[in-house]
Amino acid sequence: MTSLSPAPRSRGLAVFATLLAIALLVTVAAVGESVRAGITTSPELSTFSIWVMAAGLALGAVTLWAAVSALRHSFRSASEEAAGEVLASRASAAQSRQHSFITFGLAFAVLIGFALIQLVLINDGNIQRTFLRGDLMAGSALDIARAFIVNIRLALISGVIVLVFGLVLAIARMIPGKAGAPVRFLAVAYIDLMRAVPAIIVLYLIGFGLPLTNLPVLSGLNAEWFAILALSLTYSAYVAEVYRSGIASIHPSQWAASRSLGFSYLQTLRFFILPQAMRLVIPPMLSTFIALQKDTSLVNVIGTLDAFNQAKFYASSTFNLSSVTVVAILFVIITIPQTRFVDWMLERGANRRKGA
Repeated sequence: MTSLSPAPRSRGLAVFATLLAIALLVTVAAVGESVRAGITTSPELSTFSIWVMAAGLALGAVTLWAAVSALRHSFRSASEEAAGEVLASRASAAQSRQHSFITFGLAFAVLIGFALIQLVLINDGNIQRTFLRGDLMAGSALDIARAFIVNIRLALISGVIVLVFGLVLAIARMIPGKAGAPVRFLAVAYIDLMRAVPAIIVLYLIGFGLPLTNLPVLSGLNAEWFAILALSLTYSAYVAEVYRSGIASIHPSQWAASRSLGFSYLQTLRFFILPQAMRLVIPPMLSTFIALQKDTSLVNVIGTLDAFNQAKFYASSTFNLSSVTVVAILFVIITIPQTRFVDWMLERGANRRKGA
């Protein structure tokens, strides 16, 4: 008869997890008290540091509880193994190891989070007063939020232009045959050039160069339209490659079947290839537009009164960067939901492929 293998070792892991949890509690208490004692100019900040230390100790206690659970399951596994209950011993050992790993994860998260907050409070809260002064953030928030509408408008208009022009570039780059070689060459040259040049340089050249050319219509545009033009020219190159990757991922049999039915190249693209490719490129396309949205903050180099420029005015008058933090918060608020939406779409696409 084949005997069952013994339970995996868990005692050493559980002991280490327990020692780690105890060390975490001691570290939180020592560092928290040290930082609190160093805060002498703000009673409110001192009170906040006490609450932070209390929260850190509470989370440390939860971590210790998980470590103790790991130790308890380890002892149970040993007693069950001595009694000959091999299956029960293996199950207890597995639970012990799981609780140990939970302890490691909790300890790491608590330590990082606590350290970041203490970094803000350390040195008598100088970092907090420089970047997170509540009165300055509240005083500048409304004007910055109004200026942030400019960033949103730039992103939306540029996004529409990029979608159209990027598709034209992708199709031009994939035109088949010798007759399409010159068009392919121009498309490749444009894409390579615009991907090689930083967006801020394109913005600078267009924003300050076009007004000097005295070209009809173009030289008379305002700063916002110069920004839209520069961002559209830059990001169309990136979006063209996203389109191309989606089109290239469609199996050649789809092209062959459509052409054998008498459809032209453009009709094949329109009715068969692009509808399939679009579903594939939506997640990476959204990621590109998130980058475009963030790069609207670069338009301050040509004098556009966006959120960043508005925040710089406040920062220069108060000698404090809390207003710039407001801009960062606004970008976080609109970017993170989009990022989670992209993750959801990627997961849905993966589940759909598994189902197929």
